[in-house]
Amino acid sequence: MKDSITRWFVIAAVVFLASAGADMKSAHAADALSIGYVEWSSSIASANIVKAVIQEELGHPVELKRMEADEMWESVAEGSVDVILSAWLPLTHEHYMQEYRAQVDDLGPNLKGARIGLVVPDVTVGRQTGGRGERARPYITAESIEDLEQYADKFRRTIVGIDPEAGIMKKAHEAAEAYGLDEYRIIDGSEVSMTAELSNAIRQQRWMVVTGWTPHWMFARWNLKFLEDPKNVFGDAEQIHTIARKGLQQDMPRVYEVLGNFNWTPEEASHYMIWNQADHGMYPYEKAQRWMRTYPERVQEWL
Repeated sequence: MKDSITRWFVIAAVVFLASAGADMKSAHAADALSIGYVEWSSSIASANIVKAVIQEELGHPVELKRMEADEMWESVAEGSVDVILSAWLPLTHEHYMQEYRAQVDDLGPNLKGARIGLVVPDVTVGRQTGGRGERARPYITAESIEDLEQYADKFRRTIVGIDPEAGIMKKAHEAAEAYGLDEYRIIDGSEVSMTAELSNAIRQQRWMVVTGWTPHWMFARWNLKFLEDPKNVFGDAEQIHTIARKGLQQDMPRVYEVLGNFNWTPEEASHYMIWNQADHGMYPYEKAQRWMRTYPERVQEWL
């Protein structure tokens, strides 16, 4: 009798543990997908588009978590967020990739043809064309980062940047050293403060240089140009990669598949960013749903 009771308890314990394990696995698989993003237009765009597709098409809940660039990388490496969609490689976020490569899954590029650098207004004074139909000369005549030293007074010895942990800010400091811009100060801020300063400068026809990148809505709103970078500090065309935590493929295989399929063009991304910047009557998620209705074939490719 005693042996029978013991066997019964053993069997019951095994069944209970197996059931509990299955329940835990099921519960984990049902957890919301957490996406880390930075308060950049391109990062907001990709995070909201992916959230909308996964929620609307797969019925899987998604949570967006805003953070700084360094925190974004650290969080996906530690597993406190599931995925990030804003890894600029191979150059801008190279230092983060070197640090966390062994702790994450690189799902490859979700956007090709991205670019970073120093940007100035390419806006003319008065009429856009001369008497013979040729384009009038822009009020900012600098063409290269090398010209910044010559025009230091006009630029007020200032480069307007974004959040200090952004990879482009690291490159801006490297460029200042490489081009001997010792007199310049690089101002930390945010994308919002940078574009506000740029808007004021263009309206007042004031000389200004900012840290800029594409895709970004500001290139659709204003005529802008990248300053030439003969020392190639900012590198060539970049790619924006999707980076996932280890184990996500096992926990959410269908979601992981869609994340791996997600890719779009700078033009498609800019379309959403222009809507998001211009139309303040809708939430970013609603604009993502609108984007899905505009590009249904692209959404089906990801699925």
